[in-house]
Amino acid sequence: MSDKTDARREALRQNLTDIAERQIASAGLSSLKARALAGEAGCSVGAIYNVFEDLDGLIMDVNGRTFRRLGDEVRSALASAPDATPQERLVLMSCAYLHFAEKNEFLWRCLFDIRMSNDTAMPDWYRDALEALFALISEPLIRIFTSLGAEDVSLMTRALFSSVHGIVLLGLEDRISGVPRAQIERMIELLLLNLTAQHSVS
Repeated sequence: MSDKTDARREALRQNLTDIAERQIASAGLSSLKARALAGEAGCSVGAIYNVFEDLDGLIMDVNGRTFRRLGDEVRSALASAPDATPQERLVLMSCAYLHFAEKNEFLWRCLFDIRMSNDTAMPDWYRDALEALFALISEPLIRIFTSLGAEDVSLMTRALFSSVHGIVLLGLEDRISGVPRAQIERMIELLLLNLTAQHSVS
């Protein structure tokens, strides 16, 4: 395949991803339709599937961007408080997660709405973006729960992420079982500080 052909394919891939990202951001994942994508990109529907195996592949590209933006926001929150304790770092990250979800709700929901079959391998770059986020959570947990081994730290990382995610999800949906939006941040803070209180370190 020629360099010019490769360049055209990459340009089309980026253009389709840009369009899909805008559509999802404005109207949610269900708004994403191949024919509309092709029309805006100025290509045939078939051309989409010359670049992506299916629409899930395109959505994965959008999600990869979202994960990286989320990671950047979390790192920015941590950088704003370099002297924070491990407990405070957990709260800072969780609140950054909440704020990102509030500002980018449809893109954030898309991270979890995509369905991957057992036969679909998660791309390495996508797994790396996800693991980079989990590593940010693991770092203060290692300092707080010094008796935990690596496997248990990994489980604790995912448990805390799942807990905070559940609070954010229910809060943003305004469900009866959730919590008012104005109190979500305080709820997260109470959960994390009380969970780690007996293991407090400076």
